Amino acid sequence: MPLSPISHQKLSGCTKPVLRDWLAAAAVGAFFSLPLNAAEIDPSGPSPYNFNTQTWMQPFAADGLSWGGTSGVYVESTERIFVLQRGETQLPNPVPGEYTNFAGSLGWNVLRGRGRVWQNCLYVINAEGELLEVWDQWDHLFTGTDGPGPHRIRMSPYDEEKRLWLIDETGHIIYVFSNDGENLLMTLGEKNVAGEDETHYAQPQDVAFLPDGKFLIADGLRNTRIVVRNADGSYRSEFGERGKEAHQFSSVHSLALGPNERLYALDRDNRDIKVFQQIAAHDSDRYPDYEYVTTWGGLGMPLDITVSEDSAWVTDLNPPKIVQFNLDGTRHYSWNLPTEGPDFWIEMHSLSVDVNGNLYGTDNQAGRPQMLSPKADADPALIVKRPYIPR
Repeated sequence: MPLSPISHQKLSGCTKPVLRDWLAAAAVGAFFSLPLNAAEIDPSGPSPYNFNTQTWMQPFAADGLSWGGTSGVYVESTERIFVLQRGETQLPNPVPGEYTNFAGSLGWNVLRGRGRVWQNCLYVINAEGELLEVWDQWDHLFTGTDGPGPHRIRMSPYDEEKRLWLIDETGHIIYVFSNDGENLLMTLGEKNVAGEDETHYAQPQDVAFLPDGKFLIADGLRNTRIVVRNADGSYRSEFGERGKEAHQFSSVHSLALGPNERLYALDRDNRDIKVFQQIAAHDSDRYPDYEYVTTWGGLGMPLDITVSEDSAWVTDLNPPKIVQFNLDGTRHYSWNLPTEGPDFWIEMHSLSVDVNGNLYGTDNQAGRPQMLSPKADADPALIVKRPYIPR
């Protein structure tokens, strides 16, 4: 049943302007630290990764410009890594001496739009950080956007054409591009028109893919529903209920599929993960049909989730960190991201992993991508694994 849209004050990535506000909010985040069915004590420790910020990718923006809020990343292979940014950032003239190579080094929070120029929103690099392609032919889709704009990028593991899906939250629309970036193949929603019917969305956030070509849309902030669509994009069904109870959503910010046909829906504003079980026969008209199972709580403000055969990793805030869950919902480990120095983070908004275990994260507020490489002596069980692919 469709849900009634309500007004929404944007938190994603989020509304705090500078890093110190996040750190000050840690005490508030502690209010949400009592998990629903996770271990009460969070086993935490040092990062299992080395940070490669200083030796990895160098900026490619023209003089006077820098990266913008970097909202999405998807690793197709070590030779083809897609990065999504919310435009570039116009720097002051002259450029202050404290500037290194990203706007966050000036104390700026680019999520709020300071200096934003809608250009070079999509680009492709390799694992060495070398720039391969800039899809500036699609910048016009975002030019003039009054808000954060494009939110996330994904690719179906079942798609032989390796089409790239881009979710634009401010435009209430989803674009599907050919892998070479030459063609816009499908559009879902109506640009700049929010709605809650079978053809419209209101601040969609993510998409996940089923083996038979169907897909799920996290719709998302103004709407709190998950929409199921057929492979051709036609509407199939939807589910989701607004509220603060364990089985209800305040937002649907990210989706992941795991073993045993379970769906993991990240609720940023309720600070938890909802777990659903697919219960329909694959050859039935009901497929897929999701039934609520449980909620994993105790998060500060989760932003993205990836699920492997035996673990789930969540990017979280208050403070910025990575939280690892066992698939029974217990906490396995967590480690904080640095909040000062050359490798500092304000948030890791999206994450993706390559076959060598390198972790790619995007900072939506400090404004840059980063790559993290596993330490030589790291426990392999703590390293983020490639996503589980349902069969």
